Amino acid sequence: MRTQTFSPRTKPESTRRFGWPRAASGAARRRLSILIYHRVLADADPLQPDAPSASRFARHMRWLGRMCNVLPLGEAVSRLRNGTLPLRAVAVTFDDGYADNYEVARPIMARYGIPWTLFVATGFLYGGRMWNDTVIEAVRRWPARELDWPEIGLQRLPLADDADRLAAIRQVIAALKYRPLGERQALASDLAARTAATLPQPMMRDAEVKALHREGVTIGGHTRNHPILTALTEEEAEAEIRNGKADLEALLDAPINLFAYPNGVPDQDFHAGHARLVRKLGFVAAVTTAWGTGGPDADLYQLPRFTPWDRGSARFLLRLAHHRARAGEGRRASPANGVAA
Repeated sequence: MRTQTFSPRTKPESTRRFGWPRAASGAARRRLSILIYHRVLADADPLQPDAPSASRFARHMRWLGRMCNVLPLGEAVSRLRNGTLPLRAVAVTFDDGYADNYEVARPIMARYGIPWTLFVATGFLYGGRMWNDTVIEAVRRWPARELDWPEIGLQRLPLADDADRLAAIRQVIAALKYRPLGERQALASDLAARTAATLPQPMMRDAEVKALHREGVTIGGHTRNHPILTALTEEEAEAEIRNGKADLEALLDAPINLFAYPNGVPDQDFHAGHARLVRKLGFVAAVTTAWGTGGPDADLYQLPRFTPWDRGSARFLLRLAHHRARAGEGRRASPANGVAA
């Protein structure tokens, strides 16, 4: 896919007004912004408020294509490393491997010529569902007007409307997120069983990942089962990272060089030892969910990203400009709606 470029003479006026002001230093404007998405929904979902609808996502990509130099992540990392990063450099990434990335986001990316990277948790390519999606869909279908789950410390959560259900989803996810991998999955499955409903399976299949690879989308590793790495032993963490990489390399018959840490908050969900593991296993760079942009001194194994949630072009571009103007990499977690894994 082609890289979107604009010369200073043809750069739209809105970029000067709302994007990278002339007062910004060259160093600030040559920082790398990496955007992170998880899902792109055909229509807005009140229980997933930060997952953009197709129309909102299309606006994001149109603005990026007009205002920025959108690069494949691998190229952006190389140019960050060798000092040739262009002005207004942006890379677009997706985590986990949802089917709507293929069905909804893919044609939008093609329409605007935006290169992108997909980080795939390979344990879900052949069926199954991430535990947080199980929680969302179980609460959506909960047959009573209250959710009572004293075993995890939650009692009589109201479910009268979508606002109540979203609040309940966030509380359940917070209660389960840092439990051991097997326990977390078992508790989510138990919740689903109590609904007596058939829940959707929203993850991409292996054939779709292969098709995206053939089309030029960069595929990256995201472990096999999407665990919180700090909840594992060093041997378990290495196996998760190694196995996810091996699964993708076997599927695509191609090297996998980029990695995204599950959940991705530095010193909480992973630590420097995991970054060393990623490097040892042959990745050339890794991305986090720390909030910020990458400059010349960036740690290539802890590159920050951020989530663009703005609905209007002015605020969206101001958001990009604000993060480019920051002097260093962020350590604060990228804001989330509380329903992502």
